[in-house]
Amino acid sequence: MKYIFDLHKTMLENHLILVYEGEFTQEITKSVLAMAERNMDSSGEESTVKRKVFNVMVECLQNIVKHADDVANNHSAVFMVGKQEDKYIIISGNPIMNENIDGLKGKIDQINELDKDGLKELYKSIIKSTEISDKGGAGLGFVDMARKSGNKLDYDFVDIGDGNSFFCLKSSIDRL
Repeated sequence: MKYIFDLHKTMLENHLILVYEGEFTQEITKSVLAMAERNMDSSGEESTVKRKVFNVMVECLQNIVKHADDVANNHSAVFMVGKQEDKYIIISGNPIMNENIDGLKGKIDQINELDKDGLKELYKSIIKSTEISDKGGAGLGFVDMARKSGNKLDYDFVDIGDGNSFFCLKSSIDRL
């Protein structure tokens, strides 16, 4: 039973207000968003901050639902929201095949190199020239997350064996 207290303590230390680990479906995504919205409403969060956090959460959760690779190791995805004095932190993690890492790194690094105007131009360019992929996206999710958060995207890949890695993505939204 001590592990429950340890988990609770870790959540408090990291200012986590919402954690979900498991399978991600559209229904679960709706529930997670509703819980986060209620939490922000009850804390009296400013509406512009709520909107930014909500938009980044939607993109992050859609990314998990649409783009998590089916990995044989049966690693599920994770989604967390943390609230600090000056910002919200949104973190997700999901398994991907190692062969997809370079493309993902390239996209995020390109996005992180751009300023606000550059992100706007990239967004317009993607809308004009990209077709919807077979997974349902046009590649706008990460661009949208960077635009709405106003901050760089932080990421990492942790090798989980069998040609797969766990993709960790962190986005920060300023509260002040």
